[in-house]
Amino acid sequence: MFIEQCPTAWWTTASPDVRSVPWGLPRRLPSIGSVAPADWTAPVRTARANRRYRGRMSNLEEALELDRRWSMVSRRSLFELPAGLIYLDGNSLGPPLRGLADNVGAAVREWSTHLISGWFGTDGRDGWVSLPERVGSRLEPILGAAPGSVVACDSTTVNLFKAVQAACDLRPGDLLTDSGNFPTNLYALAGIAHSRGRRLVVVEPESIENAIDSSVGVVSVTQVDFRSGRLHDLGSITQRVHEAGGVAVWDLSHTAGAMPIDLASNDVDLAVGCGYKYLNGGPGAPAYMYVRPDLVAEVRNPIAGWFGHRRPFDFSPEFLPDDGVGRMRVGTPHILSLVALDAALEVFADLDLADLRAASQSLTGFFIELLDRELGSLLEIITPRDSDLRGSQVSIRLPRADKLIESLAAAGVTGDFRNPDVARFGFSALFNTHEEVVRAVSEISAALGR
Repeated sequence: MFIEQCPTAWWTTASPDVRSVPWGLPRRLPSIGSVAPADWTAPVRTARANRRYRGRMSNLEEALELDRRWSMVSRRSLFELPAGLIYLDGNSLGPPLRGLADNVGAAVREWSTHLISGWFGTDGRDGWVSLPERVGSRLEPILGAAPGSVVACDSTTVNLFKAVQAACDLRPGDLLTDSGNFPTNLYALAGIAHSRGRRLVVVEPESIENAIDSSVGVVSVTQVDFRSGRLHDLGSITQRVHEAGGVAVWDLSHTAGAMPIDLASNDVDLAVGCGYKYLNGGPGAPAYMYVRPDLVAEVRNPIAGWFGHRRPFDFSPEFLPDDGVGRMRVGTPHILSLVALDAALEVFADLDLADLRAASQSLTGFFIELLDRELGSLLEIITPRDSDLRGSQVSIRLPRADKLIESLAAAGVTGDFRNPDVARFGFSALFNTHEEVVRAVSEISAALGR
């Protein structure tokens, strides 16, 4: 059985389907392959949480006051979230909107009614052919991009490949990135460097700006380090790249939908990002691609596909690129996934992104404050404490961080683990609350035997 005084003992197996968890309450777990009820731990979790809140009411009262302060940002009622679950993994996969099944179902009915004519639209209805551009137009205010500069298409990796290859056509020289970049980006960059006979330079995240000089042709950076949550200065780095004569390619997957980005005012050259994290577009949602309008005519898509053609249904044997950002499209768009992403983006229509960012900073700051208050030196917070230097996540380092995440999942708190020793907690001000922060820290404390 678990000995509460021993912080290194995470759990022991008392029987094939019963585990003793750190707070000393055995819980029967569903067997592999079974489906647990949505709220199967709620009674135990609620009772334990209520006991733990006694004597900590100041934290809870502070949380409720903060939730009232940022109530104009919250869209929690619009999302489908399991009852009782504290979901702190929106930086990996956002939750669905209520009624999303109706949106997708309507698209299926449209398909069954119009069949092939659905591509072109009838009776005043927009066709599917233009849906990538229409979704792109919804993304433009979220990204701070000029009208007509964003298209929703393909995956982040494919779009990064296209963007960096296009940037290489514009400038000679080394490719520069940092070791905190997402692994798929590093793989793609290594492949591009190899195929072009160029050098790929990988530096520590904090060294990226100082590493930019005239030897560098293309700089590719993800705005937030997926492990630590460290936020790169998009404007400063882009300016430095341009001063050195290079091209800047940004991955916005961990920032879009969590904060203002302002691609246009920062003169960013090319950018990509996914649709399934803070944008809540669903598993495998289409990614997007941005090209600065004055660069479009110079940018060549390295994968010349028929949907990047100026007139794809002319079926011409000669490739003529689209006049705008649509030239970066490749193959047939994934319509049902685009419909889901399009619906998810409606949440941002009347939202002040500056308020969203401030609420996010409040959530992450409150989480850090409570971790310090409750756990002190028991764990290491590797996310910057300066709110202007972090994204919308908090990462902690500790031995057996994987077991912490497992214990929290059993207690109804969803975070995630990154090798070798990092537990990550993502916060979306659209649906997370400061009250959840108090409850999550309480469960972390219990899991660590405090």
